[in-house]
Amino acid sequence: MSQTSGDPDPSFEERLQAARRKQGLDAPSNRPLGEQGGLDGSALAIGVRVGVELVSALVVAVAIGYGLDRLFGTTPILTAVFVPIGGAAGVLNVWRLFAPKRQD
Repeated sequence: MSQTSGDPDPSFEERLQAARRKQGLDAPSNRPLGEQGGLDGSALAIGVRVGVELVSALVVAVAIGYGLDRLFGTTPILTAVFVPIGGAAGVLNVWRLFAPKRQD
């Protein structure tokens, strides 16, 4: 061992840089924001997406409940049943958005 203990091995540094390039850790992502997945977007984009997820799930559920009420001629009982279902679906969508991705 001719090297001093404080000097890093140049071959190690080269291998480290090559591994980082291979893994894509040194290069910035050139993919569009929508293809990046996860939470790589801006805070405004994430906030808008959360709002759209919640509202759209609720609107679809209310429309289904209202349509079934009109079809069966019932009082708005089915609409009242589908409102919590739509709210739960919206929360589940937001949960999936923020949940950590599994490594398979």
